[in-house]
Formats: sequence, structure tokens, C-alpha cells
Amino acid sequence: MTDFVELWVYLSATPLFGLTATLVVYVLAQGVYAHFQQAPWANPVLWSVVALATVLLSTGVSYPTYFAGAQFIHFLLGPAVVALAWPLWERRVELRQRWGGILLAALAGGTAASASAVALGWAFGLPFEVVLSLAPKSVTAPVAMGIADKIGGIPALAAVFAVVTGMVGALSGKYLFKWLGLPTDAPGWRARGFALGTAAHGIGAARALQVNADAGAYAGLALGLQVVLASLLMPLIFRLL
Repeated sequence: MTDFVELWVYLSATPLFGLTATLVVYVLAQGVYAHFQQAPWANPVLWSVVALATVLLSTGVSYPTYFAGAQFIHFLLGPAVVALAWPLWERRVELRQRWGGILLAALAGGTAASASAVALGWAFGLPFEVVLSLAPKSVTAPVAMGIADKIGGIPALAAVFAVVTGMVGALSGKYLFKWLGLPTDAPGWRARGFALGTAAHGIGAARALQVNADAGAYAGLALGLQVVLASLLMPLIFRLL
């Protein structure tokens, strides 16, 4: 027991704590996720966030101390996103044949996601800065923060909205697609993946990759298209309004 306390005191004061805690918690959450046959409610990202937040709050370890170690994993997020390009390269012929429809679907999906969030924010009487922070909620968090900053929103709040949107998409996608009657043949998986990447960015793409290779490839494509379209069009549109 004394050895454990000494180890805890040592780890909690060093960057090694954040790295160790993140890896251990995620591996355990992934084990639970696999045990329940990848049920959406057992999403390892969701439960890792809950577990790590609980540990930090209960032990009094500050977020800067945690992130000093966790930043090594954060750094790997960039290469992981770039790796999503490989499944697309393998399907480059198919994508060249469908680029027009894919682009239109991305524009329609991104517009629906942003416009519905802004409309709901206005309908519920939210402050203007909060409404603007909702606009990029379906874009991956780092890009959403940059867009929110450009259009007058609150970057930190935009990151929260983006993460919550991704989690909701990853948790509810399976049931929503079933309710809509989307099939599980090849076209159905492509549609499911593209919808997840459009509405739920990287978290949705990760979920799609775990379920089906085609769904994962199209989710990665949708994620990238939303980043490009939202970065180019959203600041321009809000400037004209």
C-alpha cells in the first residue's frame, strides 16, 4: 500500500501521469467496448473522457499537469487524421466517378448541420456569441475553434459543441440509420459512413471505421470535405449576413 501511494505521488507530479492514465483508461474502455460487441453506448472515447475527468476531479490533479503528458497522444491525432487518406486512395477510381454527387452531398449536409444548429440557438434565445459558436459544431474541434474565432463565436465553446456533436453522432448513428431503413449493403455502408463523417466529424469517422471499411473510408472523406468547405464558406457567409 505504501509503495502504491509513493508511486501515485510520483506519477501525479510528472508528465508521465497524463500519458499513463490516458493509455490505461482507453485500453480498459476499448476492452469493454469489444466485450459488448462494439455497442454504440459503450463508445470508448465517451467512457475514457468520463473516467479521466472523474480521476482528475477526485484526485485534484490539474488539467495542465495532466495535459503535459497527454500531449504526446494529442500530437498523434494529426498523423491519425492524415492516415484516413489511405482508404480514400484505395478507392480513388470510384471517387473520381462520383465526385459531383459527393461534393453536392457534402454541401447539403454541412449546410443542414450548421443552419439547424443556428436556428435552434435562435429559437431558444441563446446569446449571439453562443449561436455563432454552434455554427461549426459538425466540423472537427480544432477547425471549429478557428472558424468560431473568425465569425465572432467563442472558440472554447465551439470545441465543446463539436465534441458533444461527435459523441451524439457516434452513439445514435446506428439506431438512426436503422430507423431510416438504410441497408447494410455496399451503397448503404457508404451512405452511413458519409453521413457520420459529415455530422459527427472525427468521432463519427472513428466509429464508422470500427464497423465497416467502406463506411470508414467515406466518413474520412466527408470529414475532410467538411473541414475544407466550412473553413472556406462559413466565414464568408457570416460576413455577408
